[in-house]
Amino acid sequence: MQIVRQSLVFEAPQQVAIREEILPPLPADQVLVETFASAISAGTELLFYRGQVPPDLSIDESIDALKGEVAYPLKYGYALVGRVVQVGEAVSPHWLNQTVFAFHPHESHFYAAPAELMPIPAAVSLEDALFLPNMETAVNVVMDGAPRLGERVAVIGQGMVGLLTTALLAAFPLSDLTTFERLPLRRQISRQLGAHRALEALPNARDEEKVEDFDLVFEVSGSPTALNLAIELCGFDSRIVIGSWYGSKHTALNLGGHFHRRRIRLLSSQVSTIAPELSGRWSKARRFSVAWEMIKRLKPARLITHRFDLSQAAEAYRLLAEGGDDTVLQVIFRYPERLF
Repeated sequence: MQIVRQSLVFEAPQQVAIREEILPPLPADQVLVETFASAISAGTELLFYRGQVPPDLSIDESIDALKGEVAYPLKYGYALVGRVVQVGEAVSPHWLNQTVFAFHPHESHFYAAPAELMPIPAAVSLEDALFLPNMETAVNVVMDGAPRLGERVAVIGQGMVGLLTTALLAAFPLSDLTTFERLPLRRQISRQLGAHRALEALPNARDEEKVEDFDLVFEVSGSPTALNLAIELCGFDSRIVIGSWYGSKHTALNLGGHFHRRRIRLLSSQVSTIAPELSGRWSKARRFSVAWEMIKRLKPARLITHRFDLSQAAEAYRLLAEGGDDTVLQVIFRYPERLF
């Protein structure tokens, strides 16, 4: 039986399309996954959508399905859940009918080696499982920041990674957890997830709200201009953890004032690796186990605000790219249900 799959393709900057492809026969060492849903990672995917990714960069060196240079047309996406509906001759039959997570582009069907799939824990819903990449990123960001007892901590940006980071930090015994976000809905959710204060990131917010110097600042807004706010918020010998990926976006940093005299440290946080100081005891597998546990506790599917059919992909990306709708938080694609 021939299988025709639908794939989302970034044809060019600000142009997406759905292509149909006939799959070849299933390789003996792989399985066929039928997709239930996939999530848009608004920060990273909008860089590809807008053409703001450095052309000399690999799409993603850590994910087999995304290796290769950045050149349009291309497939992208890395948060997909589905079910194994067929197994190759060399694959254990226990994989059949397993619900799985995959770091894979938006596609209705795909082949994968079992090692590329992660079985979804029984206590995790399929839509909750879509948050695994963002939760792993939030876990990694917090680990890199290493918050200490009683510290004053700020999080700039309350997109999905920012909100999950806030939720994780809320479990720490901090003296203050303040978030900065321009959109009212996100500020509201930020407080619900445990922030002591959620402020609009305005230049005079520090004075109006009597904001003290912070010991630790997380920059996860995706906007490089936010680094100047982060520097302004820092006290002496404070740390700034940069969890955002800016792509080809640049900004002028003010390094002549507070940054220099206050000995502020900038720390890069990147989820594809483990911090060197932790690599003796931590592995990706251990970090994933923590991310799954945090998903069980937080049940982040409640943060999904929009569900689109894959055929509506162009509309979904336009909605995210315009950025003016305060009701948009997490957008996912749903696929025709067969065995779900």
